[in-house]
Amino acid sequence: MQDKKEIISKITPLIENTLMRYGFMPVEIDFARENDKDILKIFIYSKTKPVTLDDCEKISRSIDEFLDELIDFKYSLEVSSPGLTRKLKSEKEYLIFVGKIVLITTKTNDIFSNYKVEGKILDYNDEKGVLIEEVQTKNKYYINMKNIKTSQLVFK
Repeated sequence: MQDKKEIISKITPLIENTLMRYGFMPVEIDFARENDKDILKIFIYSKTKPVTLDDCEKISRSIDEFLDELIDFKYSLEVSSPGLTRKLKSEKEYLIFVGKIVLITTKTNDIFSNYKVEGKILDYNDEKGVLIEEVQTKNKYYINMKNIKTSQLVFK
């Protein structure tokens, strides 16, 4: 059986190219194991339009054939939107969701103590972290990635 991380690195550029043609970008591409079955999950997003079921079906049909040629074990394909309250899992997602409201829970340290902040994502910087504008106070500041315990989109 092929290594799943290797497969993902091989198929990601092909998936990105297909998504680009439809005006979408990948948020996450990963294998999940559910009920003893392998599922290739692809979460897609567009800054200019909502993700519809029709979009997911078109993309699924477009990539299904070449995926079957590259993956030599039985799997299911699931293409969907990231959801309105998605937990952010990677630094890349902060750039994808610039302008969206997020709820961040920070780890305990000198600055914060189990602090929760709801704010708009303004930017992401590898060294400084995520730049947030607090919803209530309009204060702007960076939260270092090392200090983030959990982070998820907020549906407003």
